Amino acid sequence: MAKLFESIRVRDLEVRNRIWVAPMCQYSAEDQDGMPTEWHLVHYGARATGGAGMVIVEATAVNPAGRISAWDTGIWNDQHTDAWSYIIDFMHSQGAAVGIQLAHAGRKASVYREWSGHGSIPLDEGGWQSVSSTDEAFPGYAAPRKLTTDEVSEVIADFARAARRSVDAGFDALEIHAAHGYLIHQFLSPLTNKRNDKYGGSLENRARLLVEIVAAIRAEVGEATPVMIRFSATDYVEGGWDESQTAEVARMCATAGADLFDISTGGLVTGVQIPTGPGYQVPIAEFVAERVDEPVAVVGQITTGTQAEEILQQGKVEVVMIGRAELRDPMWPLRVASELGVEVDYWPKQYSRGKF
Repeated sequence: MAKLFESIRVRDLEVRNRIWVAPMCQYSAEDQDGMPTEWHLVHYGARATGGAGMVIVEATAVNPAGRISAWDTGIWNDQHTDAWSYIIDFMHSQGAAVGIQLAHAGRKASVYREWSGHGSIPLDEGGWQSVSSTDEAFPGYAAPRKLTTDEVSEVIADFARAARRSVDAGFDALEIHAAHGYLIHQFLSPLTNKRNDKYGGSLENRARLLVEIVAAIRAEVGEATPVMIRFSATDYVEGGWDESQTAEVARMCATAGADLFDISTGGLVTGVQIPTGPGYQVPIAEFVAERVDEPVAVVGQITTGTQAEEILQQGKVEVVMIGRAELRDPMWPLRVASELGVEVDYWPKQYSRGKF
């Protein structure tokens, strides 16, 4: 059998295959209250029906200030827990595992969604003060307020509380968003972390926020639930965050209770040259995989089944995260199974006449 369609076990979770839907923001909490809607039921339900092993839902804020936009989903109150639970129940009925990406946008918060405007939302139009490791603004956005040491501790507690609500809602796995220039990445990178408290300076100190979040989540949810981390493994800037630091911090996080590392790149600063192309992040993910004991996932311009299978056959990366190809075709995993000659037993009966 193609390795794509081999199951994989992470802690107590058995996932039916290694094609996972990457978390992708939908910006569709239309009442701007963090509540998932019918859009989320249809969007995520379709990907579960389409044969993905796991569907990881979008960056979901652990507190209101952590939203990228006013239209982001949240998991900071019990109403969110109940709303997500209904969606998860349907996804489980289709055989998919369901993960959630727990997020705080930091200095990239309080901005318009792509089709509603550009840049930061003014305070008098529903925006809010963003916070960060620094008081330096992301280019084109309003300046953040630098978090105090005590406030950092509260952010850690927010992640732990969000993790508990996520498990209560029925999510099978938790992913901590430490990538793409959002809050945790802002603490990790020396480009945006020039603090002189225990959360700044050395690599150990810059990683402290993330490591303490992992430990707090593990203490909150117990031993059964997988805890994953999405990293941007490089800033593509000399003197910034890079692959070697990523691997070292991943090992710290594994000691604290993390189980899988999801490797992406970039997003912290503008004006950098990113060498995009088919599978462009695979060598970086393989670099990390060679230096950790836990499984590694890769994302980024993986568009065909043959390409995805070849990545796994190299024997370093264990999971492929599919993004835009899944937006174009929710049945992508079932289509790939047909193309690779793999028989799966989770074609939806209602769609049997359309079987590839």
